[in-house]
Amino acid sequence: MFHLIFATPCAYVIVRWLVPLALPLWGKGALALLLLAASQFHFWNRLSSGSVFAPEFPRPVVLALNGAFGAILLLAVFQIALDLGALAAALLQRGAVAIPGSVRLAAAGLAVLLAAVGVANAVRVPPVRDVEVAIPGLPPEFDGYRLLQLTDLHLSRLFPASWARAVVARANAAGADLIVVTGDFIDGSVAMRRDDVAPLRDLRAPDGVWAIPGNHEYFFDYAAWMRHLAGLGLRMLPNAHAVLARAEARLVLAGVTDASAPASGEAEPDLAAALAGAPPGAPVVLLDHQPRAAKRAAVRGVALQLSGHTHGGMILGLDRLVARGNNGFVSGRYDVGGMILYVGNGTGIWPGFALRLGRPSEMTRFTLRAAPRT
Repeated sequence: MFHLIFATPCAYVIVRWLVPLALPLWGKGALALLLLAASQFHFWNRLSSGSVFAPEFPRPVVLALNGAFGAILLLAVFQIALDLGALAAALLQRGAVAIPGSVRLAAAGLAVLLAAVGVANAVRVPPVRDVEVAIPGLPPEFDGYRLLQLTDLHLSRLFPASWARAVVARANAAGADLIVVTGDFIDGSVAMRRDDVAPLRDLRAPDGVWAIPGNHEYFFDYAAWMRHLAGLGLRMLPNAHAVLARAEARLVLAGVTDASAPASGEAEPDLAAALAGAPPGAPVVLLDHQPRAAKRAAVRGVALQLSGHTHGGMILGLDRLVARGNNGFVSGRYDVGGMILYVGNGTGIWPGFALRLGRPSEMTRFTLRAAPRT
């Protein structure tokens, strides 16, 4: 299905951008074959690993394929804009308007440049982004409490052990009281990713490292990954909670499974089960990989929900489409029925579409502040 979907913009580029260029037929044919090959990135992924989600090529090849694939998509958008402009001009002038070859080549050059920048943005080790959150009823003992969120690491050939070690070092240096990972640790099986996830064992925070699964964990033997991640010292919260204490004060950290779990025969997200037995009146911080159910969490009295999944929409403009698939939530902070929802842009990104333009990666350090109950 992926290869059929992504062949469409490639076909548009070939017909509307390549064919009109003043190139010899053999040159057009060769370039058309290269474009078609790059557009089938996800098909090659499936051949390499058995899954479109895990490209098992050397990292430089994955980088190049992402760049080429991104350039095709961007060029298709630019060519559509040129065609619409030419059509508007033709209607105004009441005659055909040709798009000069130099303009077509400039559009291609811009697409290649932006794709290269987008890939570079996607694979960087992100900086720490600071966000202050006022929590009604937060006990004074937790005023100034710092929580660091990592999300959507997507450890893979694109984000290997060296990248993971750099992320861990920066996360540990952030000085948070607690570290959470809100899902999508990996792309690949435990056998494929064992070395790449190993650096996560070194994550350190006074109140521990807590996590939930994302949808990608269910693509690659969920049970095996839950066992392996727990063995690295990550405390998993699938439909469960933990109670953090400062003297007599309490703060609840809860987590739910991913919305995609039932399709894999696993337990669906169950906030009631996650909060069962939690101390009454204690503020709740909820970890939910996908942000779409935030309104239900707000009704249950959750104070702060941390999510990921959307990668921030990846590209300005595209983020509006991603938001529509996530009940309007795509990047940053939202007030949802009195609850604060924060959707992280992602620390990494899916290696099958590793472009970021205007939606930078992040690891997010939250400072909790007491606020009066309303």
